[in-house]
Amino acid sequence: MKRLCTMGTLLCSCGLLIAQSDEMSKPATAKIIHGREGITLPAPPAASTDPVTDDYFGTRIVDSYRWLEDAKSEPTRAFIDAENAYTSRYLQHARIRSQIVDDLDPLVNTTETGFPLERSGNYYFVRRVAGEGQFSIYVRHGWSAKDQRIIDPATLSRDPNTSVDVDDVSRDGLLIAYSVKEGGADERSIHFYNLKTHKTLEDELPSARYFGTVFAPNGASLYYARNNKDGTLLYQHVLGERVAHDKLVFGHEFRGEPLGASDLFSGEITDDGRYLVIEISRGVPPRRQDIVFRDLTKPGSPFDILVWGLDSRFSAIRASNGWFVRTDYKAPNGRILKADPGGILPDAWTTIVPESPDVIDDFSIVGSKLYVRRLKDVKTEITAYTLAGKPAGTIDFPGMGTASGIQGRSDQRYGFFSFESFIQPPTLYRFDTATAKREVFFQPKTPFDSSQYELSQVFYQSKDGTRIPMFIAGKKGLKRDGTERLLMTGYGGFDVSETPEWKPGYAWWLEQGGWFAEPNLRGGGEYGEHWHEQAMFEKKQNVFDDWFAAAEYLIAQKYTSPEHFAIRGRSNGGLLMGASITQRPELFSAVWCGYPLLDMLRYQKFKVGYYWTTEYGSAENEKQFPYLLKYSPYQNVKEGTAYPAIMFFTGDSDTRVDPLHARKMTALMQAASSSGRPILLHYSVSGGHSSGVSVEQQIQDGADELTFLWTESGAASGQHPARRSAAPSPDQP
Repeated sequence: MKRLCTMGTLLCSCGLLIAQSDEMSKPATAKIIHGREGITLPAPPAASTDPVTDDYFGTRIVDSYRWLEDAKSEPTRAFIDAENAYTSRYLQHARIRSQIVDDLDPLVNTTETGFPLERSGNYYFVRRVAGEGQFSIYVRHGWSAKDQRIIDPATLSRDPNTSVDVDDVSRDGLLIAYSVKEGGADERSIHFYNLKTHKTLEDELPSARYFGTVFAPNGASLYYARNNKDGTLLYQHVLGERVAHDKLVFGHEFRGEPLGASDLFSGEITDDGRYLVIEISRGVPPRRQDIVFRDLTKPGSPFDILVWGLDSRFSAIRASNGWFVRTDYKAPNGRILKADPGGILPDAWTTIVPESPDVIDDFSIVGSKLYVRRLKDVKTEITAYTLAGKPAGTIDFPGMGTASGIQGRSDQRYGFFSFESFIQPPTLYRFDTATAKREVFFQPKTPFDSSQYELSQVFYQSKDGTRIPMFIAGKKGLKRDGTERLLMTGYGGFDVSETPEWKPGYAWWLEQGGWFAEPNLRGGGEYGEHWHEQAMFEKKQNVFDDWFAAAEYLIAQKYTSPEHFAIRGRSNGGLLMGASITQRPELFSAVWCGYPLLDMLRYQKFKVGYYWTTEYGSAENEKQFPYLLKYSPYQNVKEGTAYPAIMFFTGDSDTRVDPLHARKMTALMQAASSSGRPILLHYSVSGGHSSGVSVEQQIQDGADELTFLWTESGAASGQHPARRSAAPSPDQP
């Protein structure tokens, strides 16, 4: 790749510098890079520039690293190899890494179990036994019977990153639809296992992006939704027939309205087996959700409308011959209505559970009771109601934390739920809807003493005066004098509520004596749709301002100081990390930026980026381009700035957020930074955005991340080693 000698700098009409000069393609200095704990490195690998100019409505933008967008080109692969070697050199010099690996290995290799699916008195679930690399699929024939393994991914492939999961089980409990995927890719293939013959059927749905697989009531066929850049299509596959003969059931258009690439849906069968229900989400997150259904007792009947064409979100459950719908239609905190099909507007539907100050986060109907999960200042509360809307009790939890909704069927007595927090591993319970009693289905034997830690919640003011909640965890009695390390994480987008959850990596950090914090930034769903809307499109800067205000609060309250401040985020949270780097680099010492969105002018052109234009907007829109340019991290790197230590983390198997963001930003940051601190690219050739990598890779990746964050938030003198614990925990990417 030829290195150009021209400046390649262009100005917009307001004089804003909007492109990187050729000088930024060179390492900022030729001197040694200094990490904490005495780590020294040579200058990072040089990356050539090959400027490409784009014209956005009269504003010209130069991209000097466009060539790194081609993941398969020889120069890009050489860049990845050089960067991985450079990162490996850093990790080899980090004294703490071997300790972290030793600590993570026994902790990660503990038995874990997923939520069970009950069919005909049997329980189907995934479990990973201590010492194994992946989850297997199990069945328990009755509540008190022994668990039997039926699908072991180790027998399917020699690749340790091959994983399996349960998609659905036929109503008679004899057929299992299960998915197989490689590494962290979103794509998977669908297979079928017969419990009577103990054999996998010849039927196979090829690897693709599936949004749901559900058996027809008689178990002779199944419905599946498959998505690609042309849109989502729902098919019916008859077992024993060729996939090429599968019948298209829904897609392309409905009643004259086209269904586009970002209109996502899947099929569900109601508990009574009568209806096929399709909920169509318009974008991610959906700005609008439509619901249609077909009566399966009337072959060939058309789809009827439950709700259509309203710019609000709806989800439906059928129980006791009625339709119950959760919606934010004229109720941003959510309410539960009993729907009247036939084109009648929700204004005329019956209110079962009205809107309240606390947002409805989830609902379910199990055992003919309605369970509503609310967030009260981001803490979970679950209230039971009759189907007529009369209160029928609450579910108590052991402290501050997060409970799942009650999972089960409307015609079954028992449901399941879990509870966890930052300082408490998840416990899975079976819940009796008739007596409200619970019993443990699975509790991990995690070597972490929760009684030694405390979790609290504080509130602080953002830049515009908005009151923002934040969770803080640490060892009991941990001092607050600004000298301790602190790890903060955040997300702030897509209506996702960030409630307290167990992450072994956070537990490891706490065991070492560090603080942990998570602010609940606008853009999430913690306080309803208004909270989400305050950080969409041109208001995205509110997320970053909330985040910076959280950091300033923690520093002012002496939980930590900028020298010891570590932050992490992935995906949309990786965009948050990019904004932290480019807008307030002086606040933080170490940044882990995972699977990130960073070039916000081009993100929609790659992978499934077009899904997210309903959250961010698009630079192809003349009105949206200016605000995207203003905060897009890649276009706001400034040469000669003293940036913190950074690890960009991604991999070839990320089929959701294109790894090009991390590749381009690494080259640009390494050329621009004047701090002399490490800027690294950790690039996996087998990992990706989704779950599914082996335990061993989780350990190695988690050790790399924690090594970097702990080391680079230590004292600059290198005299602040980790305190070894008996029960640390990993972070599972």
